Amino acid sequence: MSRSVSFVIPVLNESGRIASLLDHLTARFPDAQLVVVDGGSSDDTVAQAMPRCSQLLLSNPGRALQMNLGAEVASGDYLLFLHADSHPEFDGPALQRELSDSPAWGFCPIRLRGAGWSLRLIGYCMNLRSRLTRVATGDQMLFLRRELLEKSGGFDAIPLMEDVAFCKRLRRLAPPHIVSQPVTTSSRRWRERGVWRTVLQMWWLRLAYFCGVSPQRLWQQYYGR
Repeated sequence: MSRSVSFVIPVLNESGRIASLLDHLTARFPDAQLVVVDGGSSDDTVAQAMPRCSQLLLSNPGRALQMNLGAEVASGDYLLFLHADSHPEFDGPALQRELSDSPAWGFCPIRLRGAGWSLRLIGYCMNLRSRLTRVATGDQMLFLRRELLEKSGGFDAIPLMEDVAFCKRLRRLAPPHIVSQPVTTSSRRWRERGVWRTVLQMWWLRLAYFCGVSPQRLWQQYYGR
């Protein structure tokens, strides 16, 4: 039995990436609904996305807010939340095979674009961590059945760590299904800020969140505001 799927893609000033992502999804998942939710872009993200997606929504900024809004209009049996710089390295038939046992929710392993052993090591460690903790990041194309989204209440309305908080609630409801093929995502964050500096910063943010530091304060530290 084939499951209908909807991709929900939150964007903000992604004119350099959104067109290639939507073309990639259209080629590999021709039957999927593509819902783009713009958080107030000042570039031509909206103009590039509009002719390429099924629906385009305008929202206040905030990834959790944007994804929840997209989920409200998405019509698929499964909702797949995807960042603009992440590309699934599989196609529609492969996805249907992953969904054949009707998993409640899940995510993909990650592969960072770019050469070098440091990026491969980071990807390996991220995948190992997500398998052990059953907590994924937004780069890993979190997906879930529509009814589970409604039962869980959607993403927490927080400015950072919304993916971590959501996975922690989902894993109490059902074990995740980890897709066998990866999502390839941009390594721009590591290149721009430095590989090991970024790794240490991400682990520090996770530890601080675990210890109870508010997402609002972590957002200010992460974005330097």
